[in-house]
Amino acid sequence: MPRPRLSTLAAACATALATALIGPATGAQASTADHYSGTLSDGATWIADKPAQWNGSLLLFSHGFGPTTAADAPSAAVRQALLDAGYALVGSSYDPNGSMWALDSAERDQFAALTAFRRQLGTPTRVISVGQSMGGLINAQIARDGAGRVDGALGLCGLVAGGVDLDNYQLDAEYTLATFFDPADADALVNLDSQTDAGALADRLTKAVETAQQTPAGRARIALAAAYLNLADWAPGQQPPARDDFAGQEQQQYAWLAQGLLGFIVPARWSVEQSAGGNTSWNKGVDYAGLLRKSAHAKQVDALYRDAGLDLRTDLNRLTRGAHVTADPAAVAHLKRTSTAGQGLAVPLLDIHTTADQLVPVGQESAFAGRVRKAGDSALLRQAYVARQSHCNFTTAEVVAGLHAVEHRLDTGHWDESATTAELQHSADELGLDGAAFTDYRPNRLTGTR
Repeated sequence: MPRPRLSTLAAACATALATALIGPATGAQASTADHYSGTLSDGATWIADKPAQWNGSLLLFSHGFGPTTAADAPSAAVRQALLDAGYALVGSSYDPNGSMWALDSAERDQFAALTAFRRQLGTPTRVISVGQSMGGLINAQIARDGAGRVDGALGLCGLVAGGVDLDNYQLDAEYTLATFFDPADADALVNLDSQTDAGALADRLTKAVETAQQTPAGRARIALAAAYLNLADWAPGQQPPARDDFAGQEQQQYAWLAQGLLGFIVPARWSVEQSAGGNTSWNKGVDYAGLLRKSAHAKQVDALYRDAGLDLRTDLNRLTRGAHVTADPAAVAHLKRTSTAGQGLAVPLLDIHTTADQLVPVGQESAFAGRVRKAGDSALLRQAYVARQSHCNFTTAEVVAGLHAVEHRLDTGHWDESATTAELQHSADELGLDGAAFTDYRPNRLTGTR
């Protein structure tokens, strides 16, 4: 039976990022809140919900990658819980005339939505920025630039390493898969003509991976590509593999790929290129052996290559010799200007990430923390982790507990114990909602940064 072009996981990713991250249609508003909407000067729309018993706090929500539709909460359940607790909510669509990678306008439109709320609905006593996925990157930018406009920030599964790193490590993985399993596409991974072409490329790569998985050599090379992709080795519906179960780790990485991961990320990279006006990733001059040495999965790859009887050095040299992709300098400069964060923080920020995020690897938090530390603002940043698979897969209790930790920081001027694993778990449990799985965790280094 032929495999559908966009398989289960890709469809789920598309649904999650185009609807759940954006929030439900306005017909799902809480009955105890008044709903408002308007249009900004660039054509972006904004929406807001204000409960009858407003506690004075306003949450400025930045939605994730997907259709540019206004949103003011990460999910219907979180919206209801926040409105019931007295929070007002506001968020914008971003500019609807450009790419779904809407970083050109997103921060500007979010601040404009905040201004519209103040003018039409009243002045909040406190503003906390909240962002999810791509919106987590926007949220980090707001935390950097928002002094005097926002008081604190909560990031959820944020793409905080930024667009340039994202595109480069995804290119490394796609290039590896194409080189060994789909050579006809190895020199045609960027500057595609349309999103349809990007989807077709993703389909060819996925089918090639499915075939490769049938042999030890194919599995070893899939593990190599997964290492470059920073791909989690804990897939949905499965138990996390043991530290030394290298074959089990590869099997779960393959599960992500076979379920349609490429069907999401390859077209999404095309959207980033469209936003920047050209190709934003490159591998010319990349040492793929050196790149692997920096990966947390290097031992896994080495073991699987030995089991398959393959010479890893030969494959790594082949990748290095064949790496000829160059970027458009103007497009890279544009992406660096619009789609980066971590150059500093102006307000306290708590980032929360699942430990097995297939779309925005948890290693992005490591890269972001390093940049914030270099900027001298580590005292403003805290990061927390949830032991769970999948992108943005948080319970309502985890989101609300994170918000309360930010509020504690704003009330006291110190993080104290509020953002520790134990306190976040205790805070979430006390809510009596849908449980939590906060865990002590240290993310690995992000592979593929240039």
